Amino acid sequence: MALNPIERPLNTRAVLLATTMLAALIAPAAVAQEDTSEDEVAVQDTIYVIAPDFVPSEGQSANKSDIALIETPQSVSVITRDQIDLLNFIDAQQAVRYTSGVFGENYGPDLRFDFVTVRGFTPKQYIDGLAAPVSTSIYSVGLDLYAFESFDVLKGPSAALYGNSPPGGLYNQTTRRPEDEFSGELSAQYGTDNYKQVAGTFTGPLGDNVSFRLTGLVRDRDAERDLVSANRELFAPALKVDITPDTELTLLGYYQSDEVMGDTNGFLPVYGTLLPNPVGKIDPSTNLGNPNNRFDREQWGLGYEFEHRFNEMVSFISNSKLSDYDEDTPTGIYGSGGLIDNDFDGTPDDFRTVLQSNFTYRESVESFATDNRFDINLETGGVTHDIIVGYDYRDVENVADFGFFYGTDTIDLFDPVYDYPADLTPGYPSAFNNQTLQHSGLYAQDHIGIGNLFFTLSGRYDDVTIENNATGTETQQDAFTYRVGANYVFDSGIAPYISYATSFEPVIGTDSVTGNDFDPSEGEQIEAGVKFDARGLPEGYELLLTGAIYQITQTNVVSTAPSVTPVFGTQTGEVEVQGAEIELVSRINDQLSINASYSYTDSEVVKSSTPQEVGAPLPVTPENKASIFADYSIIDGPLAGFGIGAGVRYTSESEGALPGPFNPVIYTGEESTLVDAIIRYDYESWRFAINGSNILDEEYVARCSGPAGCTYGAGRQVIATVTRKF
Repeated sequence: MALNPIERPLNTRAVLLATTMLAALIAPAAVAQEDTSEDEVAVQDTIYVIAPDFVPSEGQSANKSDIALIETPQSVSVITRDQIDLLNFIDAQQAVRYTSGVFGENYGPDLRFDFVTVRGFTPKQYIDGLAAPVSTSIYSVGLDLYAFESFDVLKGPSAALYGNSPPGGLYNQTTRRPEDEFSGELSAQYGTDNYKQVAGTFTGPLGDNVSFRLTGLVRDRDAERDLVSANRELFAPALKVDITPDTELTLLGYYQSDEVMGDTNGFLPVYGTLLPNPVGKIDPSTNLGNPNNRFDREQWGLGYEFEHRFNEMVSFISNSKLSDYDEDTPTGIYGSGGLIDNDFDGTPDDFRTVLQSNFTYRESVESFATDNRFDINLETGGVTHDIIVGYDYRDVENVADFGFFYGTDTIDLFDPVYDYPADLTPGYPSAFNNQTLQHSGLYAQDHIGIGNLFFTLSGRYDDVTIENNATGTETQQDAFTYRVGANYVFDSGIAPYISYATSFEPVIGTDSVTGNDFDPSEGEQIEAGVKFDARGLPEGYELLLTGAIYQITQTNVVSTAPSVTPVFGTQTGEVEVQGAEIELVSRINDQLSINASYSYTDSEVVKSSTPQEVGAPLPVTPENKASIFADYSIIDGPLAGFGIGAGVRYTSESEGALPGPFNPVIYTGEESTLVDAIIRYDYESWRFAINGSNILDEEYVARCSGPAGCTYGAGRQVIATVTRKF
């Protein structure tokens, strides 16, 4: 029986949330306008300052302390809220488009997760400095970017402060915080693929010592692929209480629900995408899944940040969060196995018939995380010390089950008909994971200043216990990691630096050759670079320029590809990544804003028990990435408030997978050169903007993991936004 696209009624919870936000935001805005003086109105009519916090300066995520980025011996990229808003980044994959060393969208547009790599490795996600409740297979919870004030990428090993993490780095997202003065915004968006969104955030005082923030979002959209739609609701409250002049408590929470209908993944055959198909080229909108596919997710987090200043030298900071993450895919039909080849002669039978399989999956992650530290600032004999000493702890319960049903049906690649298979919702008959993780770490860092010379010394001891609740087996691993670095900040603002850092990741299972429990995978990096913060330039110039060269080595890699936890294989693998990066974020005379970057990444598997892997580059790790975006604002005169911007992004080709006995042919994703643009007008408290990405609609294959795993890159997206600020 053929199906027609199903029209979904507008979610009543979404309508209620949008109406509540609208009423709550407009009323305070009117009050705020009444209090605006005539002088302020006159200034508003003539001077328009757009994105004043475009250029970052502090490295809170990199140091767990307010140490300037120019004094941090590590390459750190901070995508500020002003950058996110100006370029209309929707998710983390888009947010790193103009960032060096970081790659996103290699799987094309995905409406569920953020797929990002940093220097060749998948980074761990942190929220407010605490590990996110990620699953065992995907290091992303997909919390909406609108909830955050900034998106910070720490490149290279960061285990000396954060513990268990890959050698490529991690990213930390800081949620929006309450402010003591009333402000906020309400925005509405409409764009490509029926993109509809209402979002708002507002903050202000509730009394002399209490302030609040409410942030919310409702989104309903389709996708580039046929018969795919998604609905999202986000609500994030925050409350700050100034208990005493030296003590403050901030309560932070979030709730997000997602519903995605249809098959969001590509899984297209290589014939018709990368390779010629005699029947024709596959359209990027082709969907080989089923419109009845469903992905449901609910997640929430509730926590606090507490700070008490004992005196000008000593402070205590504590933050904790209780999190819950649940995802459910009761139906996951997709095009599997590629084009059917019944006689196994290597040539598809008709170049148009594709087998369908059904992969069902559900996972629940419950997490408690806490981080407690003292921040001590001393000065003795002309030497300054910014010392932090802390302890953090995580307790995570993870349960996941799946079902895989091969050969549910077939579908025509060029004339798909979507039938109801008999086993549409087969359940979750197989256990994927059932484990408890307890992770504690004791760390310390001293940032030493001697005039213009700064040394950063960090060390951490971690103890990790992972219990397999299904088998009763337990894995216990510990590690010591550290970072040593030095900067010299010249009076001109030029700051060369050098650093050495290590990392580790627990590995579950037993070595099939030695019979011993696996050791943690270890990483090390040496990095040298230079930063410049424009302090030697004329007034009106703001910028942060970072250039770096580095080499990363990862050892104790389990050569056998992991499948179901625990992993079995032998721990002989070794990976090397070396590269060079340069990144510029600049703002000139409150008019010209620039993002520019270039990355060269050379990755290689140097040891492996799988001979075919040796010498191969890491998957989805392009050698070259270059980008530049410039935005110009007219800030006074009759055209005050108008602005335009344009950007170009280039990414070279990259391998889709590692070679092996079951993957003899490796396919290479295509290079791409994409153009973005923006035009906008700001008038008093209003902004009208149109943002376009890949406006020339370049069509390219972002990745082919195998003969049936090809995905097109993100196509043209144009979104119009109306924002009311107050």
